[in-house]
Amino acid sequence: MNNKHNKLISIALTGLLSSTIATSAYGADLSIVGRIQAEYSGINIEGFSSQTTVNDPTFFSSWGLRVFEDLGSGFKVVTMIDFGFNTNGGPIGSREMFVGISKDSIGTLKFGRTHSPFADFAGGWTIDPFVYTTLQATGSGGTMIASANGLGSGSFTAVNSVARFDSATFNGFSFAVLLMPGNANTLEANLGGILGGQGITKGNTGGKDGEWDVQFAAKYAMEIQDHKLEIFGGYSRDNVSSAQKKITAVNLKTEEVVRIGGAWSYKNFRLQGQYDFISNALGAATCSDAAALGEIGNESTRQCNTAMNPGGDGSIWFASGQYRIGNATLVAQGGMTDANNTDVFASRKAKSFTVGALYDLSKRTNLFGGYQHVNVIDKNNTVDRDRDTWTVGIRHLF
Repeated sequence: MNNKHNKLISIALTGLLSSTIATSAYGADLSIVGRIQAEYSGINIEGFSSQTTVNDPTFFSSWGLRVFEDLGSGFKVVTMIDFGFNTNGGPIGSREMFVGISKDSIGTLKFGRTHSPFADFAGGWTIDPFVYTTLQATGSGGTMIASANGLGSGSFTAVNSVARFDSATFNGFSFAVLLMPGNANTLEANLGGILGGQGITKGNTGGKDGEWDVQFAAKYAMEIQDHKLEIFGGYSRDNVSSAQKKITAVNLKTEEVVRIGGAWSYKNFRLQGQYDFISNALGAATCSDAAALGEIGNESTRQCNTAMNPGGDGSIWFASGQYRIGNATLVAQGGMTDANNTDVFASRKAKSFTVGALYDLSKRTNLFGGYQHVNVIDKNNTVDRDRDTWTVGIRHLF
């Protein structure tokens, strides 16, 4: 059995090496990229037993291929293939899968499956130092939108069937726009409940009869002596799909999200935050597995404290402060989700604070750890399931 496995590994490596050589012969630059993470964490949800594990609960770990080809005149083709895996064994599924064209003076246009601008461009992951750890602000953290809707603002809820353009920076200003055709589907959402059935892996998104979903974000950055300032904002529109219109329990309409935020840093200090207002929640009523820290059916750990009520309005705000000492970064952050009541559901709130630290062992490897408390006020349940989380972990990029 071992010999068989060794032969398979040799064949795979030989094929990959041959592919790299062949690609290089055509003038392309191929890189193998990836990341791997493991945490020793404890999660205690009121009313359930404490769960202590060693794993990667946010599904951060992945490996992939990135290819660039020089087309001349400053233009390049860029492609990305990214696969997630579980550090306890087994695959998670595809992440970003796209092909695009870029030019430094203009920007990058991608086609395929990508993350959303609300996730990786303006706010979102870019201002959460604990992103993709059990202390992250999304989902169970209760202070950052973790929607599993078509526009994928949550942890690794990549968006399927899109065109996305990211501009170059012009005098400190840049923008990004994402478009999704009507009746397209997202992948890896693993929705549950009234909007997503029993944990299927496709969400219904994209409007009927060609109504396109859209997300737009812009930011402006400036630097004066030792002061650095960035402000950003955005708009997200997720049309009601034909399948969602058939849900009779709630009256679903087109979801809209408006975001504003910013970051200021001075030497070793940094302050940052954002505010999201959600109206007529669709995907914002659910979370991806990565954001909820658990798969559907695993009620002892899974919790989505950023959820809006289906068809309802609400807001989410997040604030973070950091101070760097040598290779260490000290972090204190928090915020609140406020989900308004609807005709079917009562209001709910989740407030949280997080304290912790990160330590850089190198440019590619760091240690992290900390504690998070989430206070839940849910008028839909007789017991408020407050949450306490602690973790220590290590992460490596390659």
